[in-house]
Amino acid sequence: MFTKELPIVIGSDHAGFEYKAAIMEMLQAQAWQVVDKGTYNTDSTDYPDYAHPVADMVNNGLSAVGILICGSGNGVCMTANKHQQVRAALCWNEELAALARQHNNANIICIPARFIDLELAKQIVSTFLSTDFEGGRHERRVAKMCCN
Repeated sequence: MFTKELPIVIGSDHAGFEYKAAIMEMLQAQAWQVVDKGTYNTDSTDYPDYAHPVADMVNNGLSAVGILICGSGNGVCMTANKHQQVRAALCWNEELAALARQHNNANIICIPARFIDLELAKQIVSTFLSTDFEGGRHERRVAKMCCN
């Protein structure tokens, strides 16, 4: 489970902009501090321009958790996972969000805005934020993920 000591960092491309705004509103209503790395409208844009700043904050310990949203979720996920300390997970249901936390200690959730509805996206984010890493046998596996 993530604590509210560090802010949540969030970003999206144009396809995820509306979901990003709604998820930010939900998180702020729950007293989360949220850092918005863009985009700030629905004009066509390039997802790496937003995925890298979100991943940088998580990678450098300035945020414990990130949220990325694009049309398929794939582009932001692939981009974020280029950062050594990032474990970004593409999640399209609550079970995957829980497993990403429990088994993989994921620290960025990637949402496919064009494939799930907004209410489900909010539920997925809530599940992700409230689920703990199980450790144990999974800790050994997570330790093997980095290439350094």
